[in-house]
Amino acid sequence: MSLNDRVILITGAGGGLGSAAALALAGQGASLILLDNSIPKLEKTYDAIVAAGGPEPTMYPFDLAGATEAQYQEMADAIAERFGALHGVLHSAVEFSAFSPIANYKTKDWGHALNVNLNAAFLLCRVLLPVLLAAEHAAIVFTSDSSARKGQAYSGAYGVSKIALEGFAAILAAELESAGKIRVNTLVPGPVDSPLRRKAYPAEDKAALPAPASLQPAYVYLFSDASLGVTGQIIDAQTFNR
Repeated sequence: MSLNDRVILITGAGGGLGSAAALALAGQGASLILLDNSIPKLEKTYDAIVAAGGPEPTMYPFDLAGATEAQYQEMADAIAERFGALHGVLHSAVEFSAFSPIANYKTKDWGHALNVNLNAAFLLCRVLLPVLLAAEHAAIVFTSDSSARKGQAYSGAYGVSKIALEGFAAILAAELESAGKIRVNTLVPGPVDSPLRRKAYPAEDKAALPAPASLQPAYVYLFSDASLGVTGQIIDAQTFNR
């Protein structure tokens, strides 16, 4: 499932899941655009890819929540100018502070979570669609959460954003399906020993959870030719390890 000559953008590339995805995709030869609001985290992922012998990635420090529409468009224009086409986008960035009842939510915290988890995905897709359509085939992959989909109590803005994100992915997949060039799927990682999981469940025995690297086969599948024709699906990442 070679990804040579593929250009793939990853949001949240400095996070636990984003960095695992980056290492997996670079390991198959993909040229990556690493996007994160933390330069130290970007550098850590960059160094890991280079140390593993992958193609040198491009770092793009970017604040998904704070950027203007013009800055989103500038990023898309820069990608188009440098690479000509984009073969994939992985939305791995996430905002989660803590479980909280709706009655205690501050408007600022609610808006920030929705901006990172939902609105940024919309803006990024909108500005990047022309660059994705320039490729022969391209993939957009969103990251969701099976527990949030159930309307779990106290999941708040995080839960709402994931429910809405799945709906957005389904709508986008349906709109793009007729063209047959861009496939859109949603990945559900399941419980893994990630920074978000540690924050959400601090008392949990993390030794019993799989590492983020366990998701790597799912990432490679979704961005390789193996998934051509697969679109509008919600995919359980753990099925790749059974």
